[in-house]
Amino acid sequence: MAHATAGITTGVTSGITSGIKDATAIVGIGQTGFAKQLPESEKTLACRAILAALDDAGIAPSEVDAFASYTMEETDEVEIAKSIGAGDVTHFSKVGYGGGGSCATVTHLASAIATGQASVGIAWRSRKRGSGPRPWKNTAVQLPTPAQWTRPFGLLRPADEIGMLARRYMHEYGATRDHLFNVALACRNRANQNPAAMMYERPLTRDMYMTARWISEPLCLFDNCLETDGALACVVVSAERARDCRQKPVYVHSAAQGLPAQHHGMVNYWNDDPLTGPAWTAARHLWKNADLTPEDVDVAQIYDAFTPLIPLSLEGYGFCGRGEGAAFTEGGALEIGGRLPINTGGGGLSEAYVHGFNLINEGVKQLRGTSTAQVPNASTCLVTAGEGVPTSAVLLRAA
Repeated sequence: MAHATAGITTGVTSGITSGIKDATAIVGIGQTGFAKQLPESEKTLACRAILAALDDAGIAPSEVDAFASYTMEETDEVEIAKSIGAGDVTHFSKVGYGGGGSCATVTHLASAIATGQASVGIAWRSRKRGSGPRPWKNTAVQLPTPAQWTRPFGLLRPADEIGMLARRYMHEYGATRDHLFNVALACRNRANQNPAAMMYERPLTRDMYMTARWISEPLCLFDNCLETDGALACVVVSAERARDCRQKPVYVHSAAQGLPAQHHGMVNYWNDDPLTGPAWTAARHLWKNADLTPEDVDVAQIYDAFTPLIPLSLEGYGFCGRGEGAAFTEGGALEIGGRLPINTGGGGLSEAYVHGFNLINEGVKQLRGTSTAQVPNASTCLVTAGEGVPTSAVLLRAA
């Protein structure tokens, strides 16, 4: 493993997050199939994923008393609770910022359960991104205050904004398209092993990557996530309850959210350094409340809506030093058997893009030992949400 970034400390306990350390566990996961277009509604997909997760855990829907999802989730806890047959609900929350909210849904449930507000929590994401409209196509909401300083100048889509950060990263640290290809290839190689992945048995070569059409230079087609219909869910309970569930528990060891000072969307214009994004803020809190360090992480599921987010996140979460994220990807470092295997189900780039929730479920599979690209003896897994927007992360630990 790489050395942790200087200044990251561990083993310190403070605040409510120290109270959730290993106090809760993910005991059930579920998902629908993934495709460019599925016929079911988002509500139907959500219910199928949630019921599959409850069945995986061996818990009846009537025992569910907590829900957590994204503010961008079109289904809501009222309809979901009625549809699955939940009992009285005592906690419900929603997390903003799209992919930045994925891990925070688990954090909210863990906090509620650890503090006695609930006993069985469901987090989920259901999305028809493949067959539905793109959020930025809604011209009626094109110019919220921050976007007045980006969209009139051509930064219309997330790919355009991340393209700006990628170009700056290349300029400052000598990163190349070959480094981005390393990321895309690692994710595709894992998807090639995963029958549930949209890119299963669809290999990627360097020539395919280098000759692909531009989406927003320097990002080509394979630097961008998939467009997917599908849903995923997970079940969170107390550590005590987890011992009696159907599956091996996966403990929520540490969790964090991150919104840096003077943050501005994906472009980070007002930060002192646009390349030290929300991951750096979340990481400081995550490791502060953990008994582990980056060197202890066996496998990572790092949010990959775009390939440049991987080197930026590797730096932010302390797996290498500032400006070293691109070089970290060399020599098969991100592959099985490498320094830090990542996105072992294929991630958003090659399994499915459901705002990062598949990374949570894949982290659980790794620590259960049931992944289609299993890291031998994996006992710790870092899962991160979207870098570039207010973000979140969870550090998972095997039983």
